[in-house]
Amino acid sequence: MALFWLALGWIAYAALHSLLATLALKAWVARRWPGFMPWYRLAYNGIAGVLLLPLAWATYALPGDWLWRWSGAWAWLVHGLALAALAGFYVSSRYYDMGEFLGLRQIAERAEQVERRDAFALSPFHRYVRHPWYFFGLVLVWTRDMNAAWLLAALAVTLYFALGSRLEERKLLVLYGERYRRYRKRVPALIPLPWKTLGREEAENF
Repeated sequence: MALFWLALGWIAYAALHSLLATLALKAWVARRWPGFMPWYRLAYNGIAGVLLLPLAWATYALPGDWLWRWSGAWAWLVHGLALAALAGFYVSSRYYDMGEFLGLRQIAERAEQVERRDAFALSPFHRYVRHPWYFFGLVLVWTRDMNAAWLLAALAVTLYFALGSRLEERKLLVLYGERYRRYRKRVPALIPLPWKTLGREEAENF
């Protein structure tokens, strides 16, 4: 039963997180409470962080036999991959407007629009995968030792990233149209593929 409730929690979290990110809900909030829109992104991040804490705690706290544990050379390999993913998060953050991502710039500028349409630009990581942070997140969750609770969490995160990336790309198609459609045909969504990449100059002029 504990695993059932944990699975239900992950489903509810993913559904709420996706709903709050939709353009339709943002537009509804903008019509009803336009003065709240500068705070929307910060509130969105805060809700996501607070609601994630009990799920993370339950995932670590639930007892259960290990399904597998990395050891020896494999442990060195997966821990190295996890560190590389953390480094990827850090390096890639330099190519994002973190003030806007966190919601601080919207507050400072009192921005009331539903969604900003910034210039279409590709970071070095976007040459290989359309959603680098999702990819790094998948590396982190699948390089952990697995019991039933953690495996459930890893599957839930993977499924959410797969579905969430599709929902996110609906917004990107609205914002960038044919340019993003062409980019989506050239670069994979979550897992890099050696035969589907963009060269440096090609990415700069895409």
